[in-house]
Formats: sequence, structure tokens, C-alpha cells
Amino acid sequence: MQDSSALFEQSFEDLSWPDWIKATCSVTEHHGYTEELGQHHAAVFVEHGKTLLVSFEAHHRIDDLTSTGHPLGWQLVHSLGWSHLCLVSEKDTWFREARVFGFFDRLIDDGFFEDFDRIIFYGAGSCGYAAAAFSVAAPGARVLAIQPQATLDPRVAEWDDRFLKMRRVAFDDRFGYAPDMLDAAEHAFILYDPEMELDAMHAALFTRPNVTKFRMRHLGKRIDSSLMNMKILLRLLAQLSSGKLNRLSIAKLYRSRRSSPEYQFNLLRVTTREHRHKLVVWLATAVLKQRRAPKFRRAMKQAKNMLSAD
Repeated sequence: MQDSSALFEQSFEDLSWPDWIKATCSVTEHHGYTEELGQHHAAVFVEHGKTLLVSFEAHHRIDDLTSTGHPLGWQLVHSLGWSHLCLVSEKDTWFREARVFGFFDRLIDDGFFEDFDRIIFYGAGSCGYAAAAFSVAAPGARVLAIQPQATLDPRVAEWDDRFLKMRRVAFDDRFGYAPDMLDAAEHAFILYDPEMELDAMHAALFTRPNVTKFRMRHLGKRIDSSLMNMKILLRLLAQLSSGKLNRLSIAKLYRSRRSSPEYQFNLLRVTTREHRHKLVVWLATAVLKQRRAPKFRRAMKQAKNMLSAD
């Protein structure tokens, strides 16, 4: 195989969906392949080592996670020598598409997954659903799913009113109910913010003996972006690969939230809304020791005034 550093010589940032597909084709012709799966999906494979990361990503969010517009897994190909299979959707589709089903059927029939010593499935949100659902194609795989939906079948999750258009899409056929699809996994980790009520309700449906759920309070709607900014998302995947990921190791990595602006602002919103003035002062004091933060300085002044008034 040629040097994988060629993957990083060009930027895919801000490319349209058709242009992004063309760009990946120009790179993977020497390292694997890019295959279009209908109009709205594609598979991008980079072959390298005996550890395979199967990630599910949405094209419109790739630029949020990497500065180059590359699939997330390419960083691990470069730094750890992994192989990477990226299933990409043009938009949020939950990968409920016959061409995607057929692609995984072909991988199973060809014994594709048998060529690897270790397999990891990863995704967030709608892609987290897909990572859990399609992991059944590789029994014994390890799974990391961030804020996944269990299903959008209204007979099961009618309380989730965020994705009403998806109620016309079948979630009761093949690769359908994500928690059941995890039964074949070696272990799965579900990360979610319990303050996001609907995410927490979906997480509850993933209760299984081989599933570890970890609460990441106050990280909000985009936990994957926050973890990437905190520089721990790739470390979570690396520890999952080595078998070292557990509740304690996640908690240790999660300590970095204390210097995360996203976490700090979310916590400020909560403490301010709940009129917890002492906590606002404590939080603002800690943040102002790290950096200049006018909003926290103002919040601290207001909180002190409220405490004085009491």
C-alpha cells in the first residue's frame, strides 16, 4: 500500500456533496475505494492495518469535526495505522436505504470483516443509530455511539417529535431496532447528556448486559463536537480498540470538560436559569482563572449582587 500521508495533502472543506465524492475518489483509488450507494449515500474505504474503524458520518457535519473536511477516521489511519470504512450520507437519513442494506449484505457474503483482527463501529446522533444498527454485520465488534436514537418508529418512540418526516421511513425491517442489533457486539458504549430528555429516553432503550451507558451532563446537543474540541474523541476510540475503555477511563478523560468553553457556557446557562447564585460565582471564578471571559465576569457580578440583596 502506498504512503497514507497522501490522504492529508488536500482539503475537502466546504465541498458540495458531488464534489466531495469526487475528491474522495481521487484519493482512495490508491488506498481502497469510494462507492456511491444511490444518490444520498457513499462508502469510502481506506485499507491499512488490521484494526478497522467503521464510522457513519453526515456530509453536512463533517466540517464541524475536522478542519480538512476529511472523514473522522482518516486521522486514525494516519496516526494509528488503522483501516477505515466510512459510510457517508448527504444529510441525516439514519442510513435507512436499500442500497446501504445491500452494501452490508455484500460485505458479509464476501467475508470482508473476517480480514480484520478488531472492528469498531462509531457514530453520533442519526449516525450513532446507524453504528449500533449495522454493527450486527460484524459479530464481536465494539461500538461507540454518541446520542443515538434507538428507533424512530412511532409505535415505539412516538414521544420523539424532533424528526417527524422520518416517521414515513420504515424502522421495523432489516437493521431496524438498534438496541437489538447490539446483541451481537462484544460491548457497546452509549454516551449522552441526561439533561437532553429525549436523548436520555432513547439511551434508556439501549439497556443491555453488554452496553455501558455514560452520562455527559451539560454537554448539550453536539456531544461529538464538544469531545472533538476537548481532544478526547479519538482517544476514546483508541481506548475502545485496545480494550481499555470502561466507565472509569471515560470519567478520567471527561475531566477535560472543566476547561471546555462549550461545557462552561452550558453550565452557566443552567446555573443562571436556576438562580443558583453561589454556583455562578464559583463557576465564573474558575473560568476567569483560565481565560478572559467577559460574560462570566458579568454573570459573577450579577450573582454577587443577588446574594447581597438576599
